[in-house]
Amino acid sequence: MFQGASSISLDAKGRLSMPTRHRDVLSATASGQLTITKHPHGCLMIFPRPEWEKFRERIAALPMSAQWWKRIFLGNAMDVELDSTGRVLVSPELREAAGITKESVLLGMGSFFELWDKATYTAQEAQAMQGAMPDVFKDFSF
Repeated sequence: MFQGASSISLDAKGRLSMPTRHRDVLSATASGQLTITKHPHGCLMIFPRPEWEKFRERIAALPMSAQWWKRIFLGNAMDVELDSTGRVLVSPELREAAGITKESVLLGMGSFFELWDKATYTAQEAQAMQGAMPDVFKDFSF
């Protein structure tokens, strides 16, 4: 399970350095192999390869009415590997799609990560915090 937020700076080539607390798990469970694709909320999803394969199967099984979403998730997916220093290259196309230039936020979301442009994430989080909580939290105890 991946959790927590990390502030990340992409280098000039568009590589992100995976936080060390996640590297060992990614090496052990996915041999450092990851897949990056678009998320409908404007960020990128980064999956360890075994988790991506499960997600990909679920998406591929969707009916023809979801064809555009198949294109968004599967057609934009890029397979990458952690290098010897724990970096991964985020393609220019995916960086542009998520508006990521340099400063970003990596969020552990359980079985995958979300990679956000820092300013975009901060603005959307503030907007969500000002709104009402979804109904699913009505009976949730903190």
